[in-house]
Amino acid sequence: MFNIKRIKSLAAVLCVLAMSSSWAQTAPPSVAQSASCPALLNHTFPRLQDEKPQSLCQYSGKVILVVNTASYCGFTSQYKGLEAVYSQYKDKGLVVLGFPSNDFAQEKANNQDIADFCESTFGVKFPMFTKTAVTGDAAAPFFKQLAQAPGQRPKWNFYKYLIGRDGKLIDSYNSMTSPESKSLVQAIEKSLARKAS
Repeated sequence: MFNIKRIKSLAAVLCVLAMSSSWAQTAPPSVAQSASCPALLNHTFPRLQDEKPQSLCQYSGKVILVVNTASYCGFTSQYKGLEAVYSQYKDKGLVVLGFPSNDFAQEKANNQDIADFCESTFGVKFPMFTKTAVTGDAAAPFFKQLAQAPGQRPKWNFYKYLIGRDGKLIDSYNSMTSPESKSLVQAIEKSLARKAS
């Protein structure tokens, strides 16, 4: 003899399983995107120009050059080289990400002033973000991760980190390394030649 209660219970379980399977197939894009985003890039920062939140996940699959910048530094002229490298290689998959920082007391107070300075003085077109702490306990988690990978934190303005298409840190470069230096450009070209897995 059939047990009606047991059959109804089994039917309810099957219904729930079917609904779960259907949800998994139509999961929101944000769920899928965050799952495919490398851990190192799973951070959001306000854009310098309008302070709108920007996820670094949008740069997954690109070669990324991360730089902490400042307006009143002896290395500030490197903005020109950064823009030149970005312009030359952006169509091949490179993006330069600039993070103004006052950790070394050489940055303007206002984000809009920084944006105006970068654009009017050096014609910066690569993505820039609002003032960010890059060293010490107050450092943004992104920079803590970058420092942990090679064991180096930015020792000064215009410290550089090169991230591969797989979202993993390749190397870091001190402030003395020009964006157009042979060693950095070769590393960028080598990274660009690798296809994203």
